[in-house]
Amino acid sequence: MSEPFRRLGLTAAPLALALATAAPARSQEPILLDPIILSGGFSPVSAAAYGRAATVLTAEEMQQRGVASVQDALRGLPGVSVSSTGASSTAVRIRGGESRHTLILIDGVNAGAGDQPYALGGLDLADVERIEVLRGPQSVYYGSDAATGVVNIITRKADRSGGYARAEAGNGGALAFGHAVVTDRWRLQADLGYRDDNGYDHSVAGNGDKDGIRRATLGFSGEWSASEELRLGFSSRHSEERYWYDATNYGATSAEDYLLDAPFWADRDERINLLWGEFASLDGRLTHRLSWQDTVNEITTHDDNPSESKLRRRAWKYRATYGLDGAAASADQTLALSLERITDRTTGEAERRWDTDAVALEYRGAYANGLDVQFGVRHDDNSRFQSKTTWNAGVSWRVEGTPWRLHASAGTGLSNPQYYQIIGWPGSIGNPDLKPEESRSVDLGVEYTLPDGRGTLDLTWFRERLEDEIEWSGVPFPDGTNYRNQSGTSRREGIEVAYRHDITDSLTIGAAYTYLDATDPDGSVEVRRPRHELALNAALQSFGGRGWIAADLRHVRDMADTQFWGAYETTNLPDFTTVNLAASYDLTDSARLTGRITNLFDKEYSETWGYAAPGRAAWVGVETRW
Repeated sequence: MSEPFRRLGLTAAPLALALATAAPARSQEPILLDPIILSGGFSPVSAAAYGRAATVLTAEEMQQRGVASVQDALRGLPGVSVSSTGASSTAVRIRGGESRHTLILIDGVNAGAGDQPYALGGLDLADVERIEVLRGPQSVYYGSDAATGVVNIITRKADRSGGYARAEAGNGGALAFGHAVVTDRWRLQADLGYRDDNGYDHSVAGNGDKDGIRRATLGFSGEWSASEELRLGFSSRHSEERYWYDATNYGATSAEDYLLDAPFWADRDERINLLWGEFASLDGRLTHRLSWQDTVNEITTHDDNPSESKLRRRAWKYRATYGLDGAAASADQTLALSLERITDRTTGEAERRWDTDAVALEYRGAYANGLDVQFGVRHDDNSRFQSKTTWNAGVSWRVEGTPWRLHASAGTGLSNPQYYQIIGWPGSIGNPDLKPEESRSVDLGVEYTLPDGRGTLDLTWFRERLEDEIEWSGVPFPDGTNYRNQSGTSRREGIEVAYRHDITDSLTIGAAYTYLDATDPDGSVEVRRPRHELALNAALQSFGGRGWIAADLRHVRDMADTQFWGAYETTNLPDFTTVNLAASYDLTDSARLTGRITNLFDKEYSETWGYAAPGRAAWVGVETRW
């Protein structure tokens, strides 16, 4: 047993035992989720009333796609580009933006810290209930980290006493356990997950050893209804990860010799803590929510240039929501006020602290003619950068008596320079004169509901413009730094298509397609963003209704990347298509057998020049609920 898992396991055992014996076990039915977007504003919003573009993935849908990590679950979604440099570092770009423009949340709390974007690696789906992806600027609600979109990873919150246990074996092994005690007044829950993925050879030449990931996660959460007006809650999540990686060859001449086999590894320690309280006054017409959030990421590398860094973000957030025509929870029109105090700290090459004070307002209205509107404005006062104001508006119109819904949104986004771009890092000189990047966006869409409500087809056109985009060059610019704001406008435009259809009670099919045209101010193509990406999936209920079989296909075409050898040419990677298979069979009413094969045809491909993608791998698992 690995050291991270041993430490977390010893911590979890007493509480897990207490939870399991605190109340009689009862069968835990699947939670039926309302069609709402939890992350869509300062409070949840109905998906049918949401004017901006969004995708919601449920736990069942992710299981049917044959994926086990968050990064793989995001691949193939409309408007989302995912690329990895090995298994331990994955970038998520939305609508052609940079990865630093995409905010990743876990239960509404920033998973990144110290002004750095969260790097997806071994983040497992074991306790994930759903993932929400919001496309377009979200800075009004989430600040400067959400210039092009948000990914909110929402973990399981039990609504009755019970639990689950899960084990999986294949190219490594995985274990997961969770139990909750729920009464009319309170909930207490623990979740434990461990995955040891053997990984694969990251080199294109294929003559090195495997580089894998080992990750253990322990989470606690709870809430208490102290009275009809007052609710209190908390969550605490601690992950320890070790991952292995290769050295890069600065004398490389091709993709085959870009990576050098090396015994390098790094340790990541991640902690996310949340305390919150909600109070309803004026007979529920005015609600208050106060929360304290604390995110810490520590990374220690063990290579030729070992380093240690600690990133921390603490935030106080207050929100008041007033129902203009009734109780806030059910009012057709609401007005919300948000106040935030955020402190970012970084230690490592240098120590820095930045503070941000923010105030935001949101109006939301639902009208009898099927029209829903949402408008927000936010002002950020940053201790390091100039104060900025952003805004966002969304409109949804369900055309009465027809299967059509029209939706549109517009807004602005903000992305502040990151500390390493300002102070530099070994081998690169920072630029203290960098300005924040500012974006503006508009999208128009139409959604068609299939007869009998058996599915939907949605088509969205979007256009984004980014000013003062920050770029890096290995050769210093004339001012002697390696970073600068580009002059001119970076352009992104495209089409997103999402389709889902319950063909029969047993067969469901789905598809997603993204066309993207993303260029720098000089007209050069933006890298690691495919021009075309298509995803197809199908799930068939089988085995006499006791299980299902599912297939998931992903096709990527015309994706450019820069080769870090020779003339440093930017050229297209080879197009590729991958297929995953997954199946499940209910052994009993509470036990299930699962299996999955990723990259079924063992396709050799790359999402970045010089790094191979994983080949075929098979996994078999068993899970039980009580």
